[in-house]
Amino acid sequence: MNYDDYDQQNNGEEIEDEILEERREKPDLPTTLAAIQTSDGLDSTIFYGLSDLTPSEITEFEKTWSRLDDETRRRIIQELVDVGEANFELNYTAIALSTLDDPDSEVRTSAVELLWESEDESTLHRLIEIAQWDESTEVRAAATTAIGRFILMGELGDFSETETLRAQDIVIGILNNEDEDIDVRRRALEAISNSSHEIVEGAIREAYESHEHKMRVSAVFAMGRSADDQWAPTVLRELDSDDPEIRYEAARAAGELMIEDAIPALSRLAFDSDRELQNNAIWSLGEIGGREAVRILNLVAANAQEMDDDDLIEAVEDALANATLGGDMLDLLRYNSERDDNDEDLDEE
Repeated sequence: MNYDDYDQQNNGEEIEDEILEERREKPDLPTTLAAIQTSDGLDSTIFYGLSDLTPSEITEFEKTWSRLDDETRRRIIQELVDVGEANFELNYTAIALSTLDDPDSEVRTSAVELLWESEDESTLHRLIEIAQWDESTEVRAAATTAIGRFILMGELGDFSETETLRAQDIVIGILNNEDEDIDVRRRALEAISNSSHEIVEGAIREAYESHEHKMRVSAVFAMGRSADDQWAPTVLRELDSDDPEIRYEAARAAGELMIEDAIPALSRLAFDSDRELQNNAIWSLGEIGGREAVRILNLVAANAQEMDDDDLIEAVEDALANATLGGDMLDLLRYNSERDDNDEDLDEE
């Protein structure tokens, strides 16, 4: 996840909590469409009602959707993105495909993001078209990012080799197109870094040495995504960068590359006041694992419990589970407490 995507994820988690409290059976389409036209905030009728629409229901949805003002359409579809990413039971692929041609670029951008769980070749073809020809830089960038997911599936052997090669060619073309906006080209770099393509090493190096700040940030992101150990020294160095975006990406990349030498720096960042950076450091400590990483995560967990910080406790709990420590958070904290008590007893003796 990029630095500028973090707040959106948190918003999605907050929305999910509210929606789960109102869990219900899927409402019928007329009820859902009425809610779309009258609701001005979070509405579980909309979120459940718009999931898994059939082709005939999409036709009716489009009639209502076209009558909504831009701000309402933007709000609804962004909330669908947030809820869909937080609740895997909901599927908005049909809505996403329907709104890819919306006249508003913000709606189209969210529609692209809403396709995150679609793995169809037809979806890739649509994204390729959008990445090349949409008039909005933001939409083209979002589509290019989404193509990276298909490239990764191909790298893992989970997608057509022919289609994967096509996707790679498209993003390489975008990356090398100097007339394209830097925001789109940087996403192309990130997308191709999901592969073992021969250009990846040189592309990352060129971007990292660029005078364009955005390209340098994406280069550090790509270093981690590439799973290439040659970037470990650079990532280690950037963990102490004065640039918050680069430091953020380096904290994530250190975990993706599983750099054990990064544990001291990540340990400091795990207590940082910047929550985005802190969460990346915690995640990476979980990825790297080992006794020292687990020890630091336990300390962060104890600190989080003292502050009654549920979000931080959950982040550390996930990291500890990933570090294969096992056990429940309360047991971990109890162990720490008992160990501290024993230490105090020894000191008194």
